[in-house]
Amino acid sequence: MGYNPLEGEFNWPKTDQCSSHQSYTLSYSVNIDHSLLFCNNLMCCLDINRIQEQQLPEVSDDEVKVQMIAAPINPADINTIQGQYPIKPTLPAVGGFEGVGEVLEVGHRVTNVKPGDKVISNTATLGSWRTHLVCNSSAVRTLPEGTPLLFAATMRVNMSTAYRLLQDFEDLQPGDCVIQNAANSGAGQAVHSIAAARGVNTINIVRDRPDIEDLRSYLQGLGATIVTTESQLRQNEKSIMQDVPKPKLALNAVSGKSCFVLLKQLQPKRTMVTYGGMSRQPVMVPTSSLIFSDIKVRGYWMSRWHEETATDIVSFIIFTTL
Repeated sequence: MGYNPLEGEFNWPKTDQCSSHQSYTLSYSVNIDHSLLFCNNLMCCLDINRIQEQQLPEVSDDEVKVQMIAAPINPADINTIQGQYPIKPTLPAVGGFEGVGEVLEVGHRVTNVKPGDKVISNTATLGSWRTHLVCNSSAVRTLPEGTPLLFAATMRVNMSTAYRLLQDFEDLQPGDCVIQNAANSGAGQAVHSIAAARGVNTINIVRDRPDIEDLRSYLQGLGATIVTTESQLRQNEKSIMQDVPKPKLALNAVSGKSCFVLLKQLQPKRTMVTYGGMSRQPVMVPTSSLIFSDIKVRGYWMSRWHEETATDIVSFIIFTTL
């Protein structure tokens, strides 16, 4: 699910988690008017879109004007709107944690970007679901020249999450193996590609579905080694796992009982990292995994890494590597 500001509007499903239905605004812009998806209440679902135009402020000496090109909709964005995410933007707020845009105008004292540069957000609360914005130049960072735009739109959250998960928890070498659930998610797809580029095998678990063969073909085209469902893995574990080593790292974005499947395959003394909870269930870890297999159970939040660890140099290395 994503948003191209130049094409259309959002269609949001109602969910059981929503306590009320509010109106959000989405409008189109030309010249100095701009459009945005506007949130007035953090305990709500988007039910109705209406067009609204707002006037952009003048660009001051330290500011830039950016035209957004593309922005995804991530689970964290939905959770934020529902008031179920640790980041609570000051309301009213514009949604969207990540996206890519082009600099149109810069203030007289701005030196870090120039008109024509492609940029992404340097902060989680900039709000990418709009056509244009004016912000301090420190709130955006430039991308390496030639970065594909749709790739760039997911770089801050999904691509960076996948990179850090593969980089920070186990010393993965060519021929090693990683197992993950939610393997067709944005971060999961990034894991396929990055791991394949490093020569690391991936065992990728997805939900049961009628079109599993089409999905398997698609994910293997991205670099996935094995694509399976939990039920297939339980029934045919030996044949599915026979050509890959036991995983050194497990990546969990589902939680609940799905953790059992990951932990059963993981090598002793290795790590399961939880970076999501799509099932809305707790992380479930058998006592035997902790005592007899000495498994390490860790959590990871990309927003904290950006806040506490990321520097211009470190971020540049990640983006250039990706």
